[in-house]
Amino acid sequence: MPALSPTMEEGNIVKWLKKEGEAVSAGDGLCEIETDKAVVTMESNDDGILAKILMEEGSRNVRLGTPIALMVEEGQDWKEVEIPPPDAAAVTPVTQAVAAPVVPSAAPFSPPLPKPVISGVLRLSPAARHILDTHGIDAKLATPTGPRGLITKEDALNLLKMSPAPKATPAPSAPAPPRPVRTPAATPPPPGSRPNIPPLSVPGKPESLGTFTEIPASNVRRVIAQRLTQSKTTIPHAYASIDCDMAAVMQLRKDLAKEQIKVSVNDFIIKAAAVTLKEMPEVNMTWSGDGPCALDSIHISIAVATDKGLITPIIRDAANKGVQEIAANAKALAQKARDGKLLPEEYQGGSFSISNLGMFGISGFSAVINPPQACILAVGTSRAELRLCEDDQTLRTQQLMTVTLSSDGRLVDDELASRFLDKFRTNLEQPQCMIIA
Repeated sequence: MPALSPTMEEGNIVKWLKKEGEAVSAGDGLCEIETDKAVVTMESNDDGILAKILMEEGSRNVRLGTPIALMVEEGQDWKEVEIPPPDAAAVTPVTQAVAAPVVPSAAPFSPPLPKPVISGVLRLSPAARHILDTHGIDAKLATPTGPRGLITKEDALNLLKMSPAPKATPAPSAPAPPRPVRTPAATPPPPGSRPNIPPLSVPGKPESLGTFTEIPASNVRRVIAQRLTQSKTTIPHAYASIDCDMAAVMQLRKDLAKEQIKVSVNDFIIKAAAVTLKEMPEVNMTWSGDGPCALDSIHISIAVATDKGLITPIIRDAANKGVQEIAANAKALAQKARDGKLLPEEYQGGSFSISNLGMFGISGFSAVINPPQACILAVGTSRAELRLCEDDQTLRTQQLMTVTLSSDGRLVDDELASRFLDKFRTNLEQPQCMIIA
């Protein structure tokens, strides 16, 4: 299992793109691996033949460095390949994206190398475990033929054929029913009160009160849980909100649409945040173990919801990009995120995050900081409100949008956060000046 991201400790085999016996060229995709961030295609670095798949599709929590497949050079009899001892060089374990060269064997695989049997804890495939448990057969009686001493479904079926059928035992006579014991009647609770005893959870009865179904967490969901816990327990969050008038942005979008230029409100928000960070570099910071660190680049992370959880692809150097280029980048990255095809450099290294729930009708919310960043901007939907115009004391309808800045109190205090939001509002409410800048 290769390390496909800096924080990856284990991975899941999603799909094999090559079959056993199939020729492989350098650069061909071997399999799809779910890392702690996304589903990544592992490519081969050498030419050869995929001889044996050690980790089938659906294998979960495979630790780094664990062999997942074997390759041989062209011309070798791949059908006779067995798992080699550590000093054998006839085959190459596929662990580091087949980074090691395929070394030709000095002799054909005759006689076949014995498969190592793992001592200690028995290793069973899910199907084999189900068969043996159902028929009450001891797994120690099975002869493992799978990789690294794995008891396969075929091994369990072979053992089942050799095992004698269980003898029928006479049904025990029904015991005499116990004599009823009188218990004092419980005092009924007063009307409208809550019961003193919570409902019991009955295993195996999903319709009873208090039961639950355990759902295995994906690698992405586990990493999200770890980072959110780290953020809320190690970063002192401070919050500040402000309303922005979106009339100018709405009008500019209509004007651009006439020129067949399609941009979203979120693209203007990304641009405004990047320009504001460029004008206020004291906010573009991160906290290391020793203290504040100023960042040289402005890379905006945008939160994208996927089936497996939230991920933040990055608009790099956003302050120097136009709104149309930001729109194209954001659309492409969002689609790759939903497809699970983001590369590590496309979601690592951001300096400021934006989470927009306006399209879901959320008026305002507070987001959790994405460490090691110092800030995240939570964006709500725009709404029409009547406001008093101070110039002529008349009522006007304004399209207002609430944004909330969650900031690391160690780096961005309340006064600095207030100035940042005020500057952000000015840039967003004057989009023509922001684009020219």
